[in-house]
Amino acid sequence: MGFLSKLFGKKEEEKAAATPNLSVATKAKENSIPPEKVGLDGSFDESGLAKRVAKALDDAGISDNVGLWVAQQGSTVILKYNEDAKNVLNQAKQVANRVEGATAVQTVPNA
Repeated sequence: MGFLSKLFGKKEEEKAAATPNLSVATKAKENSIPPEKVGLDGSFDESGLAKRVAKALDDAGISDNVGLWVAQQGSTVILKYNEDAKNVLNQAKQVANRVEGATAVQTVPNA
């Protein structure tokens, strides 16, 4: 199980597998929705950016055996983490920054 399944459920992983090469900009324009709201299948999804980041973390091979969660606030990705995730945090930030639709990445320690 990766970040996508762990955080958002198995159905989201199935959506991602069904539409592997999605152009966020194209789908956003076609559907008149902001890029950060484009879901894994190209349709509107309130958490679309966070789900695409979770998938990108899985694709990058970052272990989901650490306390790391992905959320979004608009087009900003929020990585909330436990102490055990500090060793993958920089890599996770780099991955999140490359996801189409992300304009910023914030890291927040889990209190």
